[in-house]
Amino acid sequence: MNKAIQFLKEAKAELLKVNWPSKNQTINYTLIVIGISIAVAIFLGGLDYFFEYLLKTFVIK
Repeated sequence: MNKAIQFLKEAKAELLKVNWPSKNQTINYTLIVIGISIAVAIFLGGLDYFFEYLLKTFVIK
């Protein structure tokens, strides 16, 4: 039991050393992730549409 208490004390001490992002940084990073995700989805959707078009046009007549 003593080791568990010691572990929790050390974990708390380490968490106090963490440099947490501010609210504005968190919002900005979240918007960046969402934007990149949408851009990748559009890119992959475009590739899917393009290859589907090629298949329908040249392979499946």
